[in-house]
Amino acid sequence: MKNEYGKFEQLVQKLDPGIKLIRAWELKGGISAQVTGLEMLQSTGRIIRMIVRQHGDNDLKRNPNIAADEHRLLGILKSAGLPVPKPYYIEQSCEVFSRPCLLIEFIEGKPDFTPSNLNDHILQLAINLAKIHHVDCAKLPLSFLPKLENSYGEMLDSKDGAILEETLNLSLIRDLLKSYMPLRPMNKEVILHGDYWPGNILWKEDKLVSIIDWEDSGLGDPLADLANSQLEILFHFGMDAMSDFTIQYKSMMPELNFTNLPFWQLFAALRLSDFPEWGLEKSKENTWKKRHKSFVRQAINQIRLN
Repeated sequence: MKNEYGKFEQLVQKLDPGIKLIRAWELKGGISAQVTGLEMLQSTGRIIRMIVRQHGDNDLKRNPNIAADEHRLLGILKSAGLPVPKPYYIEQSCEVFSRPCLLIEFIEGKPDFTPSNLNDHILQLAINLAKIHHVDCAKLPLSFLPKLENSYGEMLDSKDGAILEETLNLSLIRDLLKSYMPLRPMNKEVILHGDYWPGNILWKEDKLVSIIDWEDSGLGDPLADLANSQLEILFHFGMDAMSDFTIQYKSMMPELNFTNLPFWQLFAALRLSDFPEWGLEKSKENTWKKRHKSFVRQAINQIRLN
């Protein structure tokens, strides 16, 4: 961080020549991006804080414009009244750092995996996912967002390690999905977060204050987001919490057709199948394996019923 302090000073000067950088510190928890906190002194004497986001190699390879796209999307979502960080500046010239970076609002809060009131926690998660999916896309300039169904399709051709294939029945899931593809569209395309899970939600005093990390966002069926969140909530909070979340979300989205949900659940199971490689405690890993299998089993049973 010391070696890069001068670069952060340059970045701040590009934002506003009248601002002085006081300190910069690395923020832990980011996997897909390098995240740095900045504290700055304005010419008025006011101290402000911001976040610098520098996307990782994988995201840049997938989308070289990812910084510009996230900056643009955050502006759209902020204008729509969603609890997201305000985007302040994008540095695309690579004159300061070797990759583009974003300057966004610093929001006081942190992820909460042990909420004091789980029912209210789950309700707020459902309310805010529904808010994202209720953003009226008709008049918004969203052509820069990818169609997420394309990335989901690519999952059917990827190959995981033999252990994962055997343990989590990934080959069975892929074969079943391939036999039903392409899915018939039953819902209007909406903005998808793409990775709406407890680690991307900031809380302060039991209130959801921000939804962060929009680099996986795109356009698609809202059920893709729902299914991903269901499995994440199942992993972290259990079956009852997942059921409550689903009931709450469905009550707020009466216009949706949920027929294809089991297929999106299987895609979510594929997408989140590499957790045995995350270095979890063995007991947690075993619990997650059981929950993953039950999630897949329930989805397959629902498909067969239909």
